[in-house]
Amino acid sequence: MTKVIDRLRPGKTVFSVEFFPPKTDEEERHLWRAIRELEPLDPAYVSVTYGAGGSSRDRTVRTTGRIANDTTLVAMAHLTGVNHSIAELRHVIGSYAAEGIKNVLVIRGDPPGDPMGEWIPHPEGITYADELVRLVRECGDFNVGVASFPYMHPRSTDLESDTKHMVNKLRAGADFSVAQMFLEPESFLRLRDRLAQHGCHQPVLPGIMPITTPRVLGMTTQLSNMTIPDEVSAVLDPLREDAAGFRAAGLEITTRLCEKLIAEGVPALHFYSLNRSKATREVLANLGLIDGVLKAA
Repeated sequence: MTKVIDRLRPGKTVFSVEFFPPKTDEEERHLWRAIRELEPLDPAYVSVTYGAGGSSRDRTVRTTGRIANDTTLVAMAHLTGVNHSIAELRHVIGSYAAEGIKNVLVIRGDPPGDPMGEWIPHPEGITYADELVRLVRECGDFNVGVASFPYMHPRSTDLESDTKHMVNKLRAGADFSVAQMFLEPESFLRLRDRLAQHGCHQPVLPGIMPITTPRVLGMTTQLSNMTIPDEVSAVLDPLREDAAGFRAAGLEITTRLCEKLIAEGVPALHFYSLNRSKATREVLANLGLIDGVLKAA
């Protein structure tokens, strides 16, 4: 099983895609359609998220295992420590290993129901993500990724403590990090520089959410703890009642952002896909990273 770090080639920007496990038969069809449309484009890897409090654990294991075994794609599973004992976490890690999965993205996770609610560690579990990194490392030969935050983690009180927690995760044995989404490159580049100043030179992959609707734009700001840049609002606000115009302008903004990141030498662009492929493929075609857009809705 190929490891993610082996797919990140110096001097060449590649791309990866994130999915979430389906809850219904219709969502399952949408997911697998997106997977099959992206498969011939050879992403560096694809990942499957893990619901709050482990709520989608079994679906995550099953979906990631199917990708690993039934496609040519490199699969990465997510793992969160919320509401899990060490024994339960070892069981999940073992389930991934049994499916041949060697890539795991480790996230401490948020409380189910209220992401900003009080975080209460499981009495027999972990408190911080660096502990989870070490646990995965102890359980086998895994490639481990962690999350990073251009606008700081929502629970961080200041930049210094936020950077300290991030450095701890990387020094615990993480091979790379995936950044939460953002809409202007400076915040991401400052994050990368802060980590380098602490001697952490693992690849940092920027998280990209193609802007297609006002709802997606709102989701981006909610999940990433950011404020929409004025220059983005100036373009998109007048188009909120024009679906086609908003989508075209949003994808143009996304493309320009990716161009700036490629110029800064990022090893990969990590796309949050919402289990669809069209917008991601359009941005990749705009960037010249794939040859055109495959015909699909």
